[in-house]
Amino acid sequence: MDKKIFSKIFIDGGDPAETREAKKLLGYIDGQTTNPTLISKNPEVAAKLAKGEKFTEKEAYEFYKKVVSEISPLVDWSVSIETYSDKNTTASEMFEQSKDMYKWIPNAWIKFPTTKEGLKAASMAVKAGMRVNMTLVFSQEQAAAVYVATLGAKRGDVFLSPFVGRLDDMGEDGMSLVSNILKMYKNGDNHVFTLSASVRTLSHLLYALKLQSPIITLPFKVFKQWAETNFQLPEENFTYAPSDLVPIEYKNLDLTKPWTSFDIHHELTDVGIEKFSADWNSLVK
Repeated sequence: MDKKIFSKIFIDGGDPAETREAKKLLGYIDGQTTNPTLISKNPEVAAKLAKGEKFTEKEAYEFYKKVVSEISPLVDWSVSIETYSDKNTTASEMFEQSKDMYKWIPNAWIKFPTTKEGLKAASMAVKAGMRVNMTLVFSQEQAAAVYVATLGAKRGDVFLSPFVGRLDDMGEDGMSLVSNILKMYKNGDNHVFTLSASVRTLSHLLYALKLQSPIITLPFKVFKQWAETNFQLPEENFTYAPSDLVPIEYKNLDLTKPWTSFDIHHELTDVGIEKFSADWNSLVK
């Protein structure tokens, strides 16, 4: 592929076979994002569950480690690994998990949910020299809090993952949130890279490319659709304006305020945490 793509291209999945095929098609893959739900959909896991078998907790983590260890050398840059969290998990518990997960592979970014406890854990991780990916982002306030809570991190050591498709499901234009965050971050020090996540369609992808989102993570289904277009890039006149979705209004937020001053609660973050923890728990005896 000889076309210039500004954005880093990640695969969103838990199956190394998809990573290999994507790399063969594009010629490279910059990184991969994983989470408990994606690991639960891995073919080996599905086969085990179909036989009525489950993992012990230790076996489940060993399997997760095996998967990311297989993916790690296939990509050019980053692999995101998510800590377990439910509504009761504390920052200290997440941080303790992260210290072990960070040693699994040399190119790990640790995923924490964008909640009060998740931000506390991320702040501790950054101070310990770790790279992090703040996930389940659904508001500009959450993005502002992530920026402030991780100040001092090296450029690119912090990713922020706004979930486009899940906002679309609620009737809001998820891509307008990505646009708003990129606009807000222009006033900052560029230590946080916006990672467009929950990309569902080629239109999402093309607009993210148009916006020059630093990173875009694609489920293999959407990646394959893009490959079928010979990796089409947005034309100069490309526009994205879905008539059935309500744009999210831009807010002028002060990135010099304490992160605790921002209203970071979002219902979809709570729902996402519940879904991820339930899918992980479904694997464990």
